[in-house]
Amino acid sequence: MKKLKNISLVVVLILSTTIAFAQSTSDFFSKSDAFFKANVKNGRVAYKSIKDNPAALNELLTMAKGISVSKDNAAEYQAFWINGYNLLVIDGIVKNYPIKSPLDKPGFFDGNKNEIGGISITLNDIENKLLRKNFPKEARFHFVLVCGGLGCPPIIAEAYMPSKLDTQLEKQTRLALNDPKFIQVNKNKVKISQIFEWYKGDFEHDGKVTDFINKYKSEKLPEKAKVSYYPYDWTLNEVK
Repeated sequence: MKKLKNISLVVVLILSTTIAFAQSTSDFFSKSDAFFKANVKNGRVAYKSIKDNPAALNELLTMAKGISVSKDNAAEYQAFWINGYNLLVIDGIVKNYPIKSPLDKPGFFDGNKNEIGGISITLNDIENKLLRKNFPKEARFHFVLVCGGLGCPPIIAEAYMPSKLDTQLEKQTRLALNDPKFIQVNKNKVKISQIFEWYKGDFEHDGKVTDFINKYKSEKLPEKAKVSYYPYDWTLNEVK
């Protein structure tokens, strides 16, 4: 009888832990959604407002410290780290606000470590080691990870959710590649973001970079397009 009681206790503890973990990820996604809705407008972030009242951001990042996600559940894993990256960029800017660019803070992307997901990690390592390395054929990450500069595709006023992540990735990629400011076409001359230069290999799994762009672009690029890259704009993506 005593042995059965011990087994029952173990089962209860496991179930309790599982339920608590599920709840924590659910809370994280729902509260992240509320945060982005409240602080993002037209692809820009209200950094000053967050600086004046950082409670919601601090609560989210405290919550995210203790969450652990497995890449076996790809949608949850990717959504958690995409939201985590975007929240940490906002946090880094808010801590140093007012600044004109995230690059004004040395080590912003590759030096400063953040406590999140049970580990200590830089922004670059979230992007390159946790996302790009584990999912090497998912080039759409580049249109949802927002670096805080206007050169990035715009941040959205909602969280990325496991249940609709693929739809969100698809939507943001199409929006970026159909934006005439992001893909600049002048007859057969095409200027594209340096994102395509820096991460060229990510876009060449099924052909050339132009093939990737045309996959999502409503009006296809000229057949013999002369492609060049325009300078990346690191100006802060701040609500004006």
